[in-house]
Amino acid sequence: MMKGKAGKSVLTSKIETEIELLQRHVAMLKAIMDNEPIGIIRLSEMLKYPQHKVRYSLRILEQEGLIEPSPDGAVTTERIQDFLDHLKEILETMSNTVNELRESIE
Repeated sequence: MMKGKAGKSVLTSKIETEIELLQRHVAMLKAIMDNEPIGIIRLSEMLKYPQHKVRYSLRILEQEGLIEPSPDGAVTTERIQDFLDHLKEILETMSNTVNELRESIE
């Protein structure tokens, strides 16, 4: 990823930001799946994200119906596998699109 590089473009910065955010949400989801139930502090320490970013990701994942709070921390819901299958499809489509775009400018 072109983090902090000179010459960053308005044309590409939004997609870079969105992909980094998706990457964080997915890392959080994977950590919850592997360690559920898990709380904010442990997620923050494990993934090296500040607690406010962990809270934000947890809120988004909960709004999507992928996790829910429990007395012992976040746990995944039954919707997780459908989401992961959908994410794989989307990423495959995006990968193909990116490859086509790359080829078009070579």
